[in-house]
Amino acid sequence: MNRLILLFLASSLVFSCRFFDKKEKTNPEEELLKMMDADRSFSVLSESKGMKQAFLEYLDSNGVLLRPNHLPMLGAEAIDFLITQNDSNYVLKWEPKGGQVALSGELGFTYGVYALRPADKDTLMYGNYVSIWKKQSDGSWKYILDSGNEGIGNE
Repeated sequence: MNRLILLFLASSLVFSCRFFDKKEKTNPEEELLKMMDADRSFSVLSESKGMKQAFLEYLDSNGVLLRPNHLPMLGAEAIDFLITQNDSNYVLKWEPKGGQVALSGELGFTYGVYALRPADKDTLMYGNYVSIWKKQSDGSWKYILDSGNEGIGNE
């Protein structure tokens, strides 16, 4: 009798866990495409409306910025830093070259090349970047960490 009760309880536990585990299965390849599209849209916004507006719009509320000569800036501190930036004398754009998404479909990263065009010069300065992205509850992607470095690159 005790074995029967134990078997019943164990079966109930297993089936109830499966019943409550109703998470939608994600397709990492699909999520990678969505995240890469978000990164491209982020760049288009930077080019059309300015770096500051784009970085503020795509920053997760707990996002981190890594910038030269600064300690890591988190959340509100990152927002405050971005608000103080003057982006009227240059245009920043970039192109993701690759990335990867976790099997859960909730986190990923992109990397690529950026180009910065100063308004007063007829030249482009290139660099490389990496962004770590987090899928939001509405299915959109926002970056939770952004960093880059000057360097050789091309579009």
